[in-house]
Amino acid sequence: MKKFFLVVILTIIISNNTYSQGCCSGGSGSPIAGGTSQGVLLDRQAEIGFNWQSINSNKFLTGDKPAMDFLKNYNSNYLYSRFAYGISKNFTMSLESGYYFNKTQIGLGNEKINSSGIADLIIFPRYDVYNSTREKTRTEITLGMGMKIPMGKYLDSFVTFTNPATGKKYYAAMPPAVMPTTGSNDMILYGFLYRGYPQKDFRIFANLLYIHKGWNALGQKFGDYAGIGLFAGKTFFRKIGVTLQVRGEWVDVMQHDKNIDMLAVYNLDVNSTGGKKIIFAPQLNYSLGPFSFYALTELPLYQYINGTAIASQYLFTLGITYRFFVIKPNG
Repeated sequence: MKKFFLVVILTIIISNNTYSQGCCSGGSGSPIAGGTSQGVLLDRQAEIGFNWQSINSNKFLTGDKPAMDFLKNYNSNYLYSRFAYGISKNFTMSLESGYYFNKTQIGLGNEKINSSGIADLIIFPRYDVYNSTREKTRTEITLGMGMKIPMGKYLDSFVTFTNPATGKKYYAAMPPAVMPTTGSNDMILYGFLYRGYPQKDFRIFANLLYIHKGWNALGQKFGDYAGIGLFAGKTFFRKIGVTLQVRGEWVDVMQHDKNIDMLAVYNLDVNSTGGKKIIFAPQLNYSLGPFSFYALTELPLYQYINGTAIASQYLFTLGITYRFFVIKPNG
């Protein structure tokens, strides 16, 4: 049971979520991809994990109403990697990061703005504060507090016009939606509650995640993020796992340096930042020895966006994890 539980990799709320944080902006929700629902590893156990995530959206909202004259498309492809190690039976440390192969938005006139590159480094320790195993149940409570450190670019420019007579090019700042990172150091607060019924191969669990965003060098503070997820999962034939999740998310309004016109200088409308949504996310797992393969999708049930911005539409993730003991446990 615990082995399967530990390979449940859920809640792909990656470092640049499709939740808007500004005009034409994908913004930043949770910086953790594929690892939000984590307990702790066993003593001296290590984990290496990778997942690929594809996001595609032709949906844009003003509040919870469709915005027809905004953009044509927003899409990204992202590879996330994680290395975790069980320092003791109660304490696990993980290092996590990712790389965007592309973050692209396409305007109504088919103009394309595109970027790529490394995103953030996540340092994410977790401690198992309560663990009880009885005849019919298993209960676990895990707490974590981590840090997101930006590694990639958070400001770049693109050509808006080329003078046909002189060849001179004019540039403007790219919108935050296509930047690999927001450029701020963020604090991560995390809580996880698990209740399993081993005899029935059934489990329910929940997580709480709060991201306190810092200020970047451009005088921007992207809105804090809060999310709560409720999960139910069952194992079939000891190898196949099905997990269903309902998650609520909230992103606060962006703050900025009052002496800077964010729309004029950085192509960012601070009035179109923040919002909330409810998501349903089914996931399928397959365990093969020390390997676990998984696939999941997210289906937005409700979204409300302050102002007008990109909304979630299609998200699909494929991943693999591998676990092994660096030092074999006694016995």
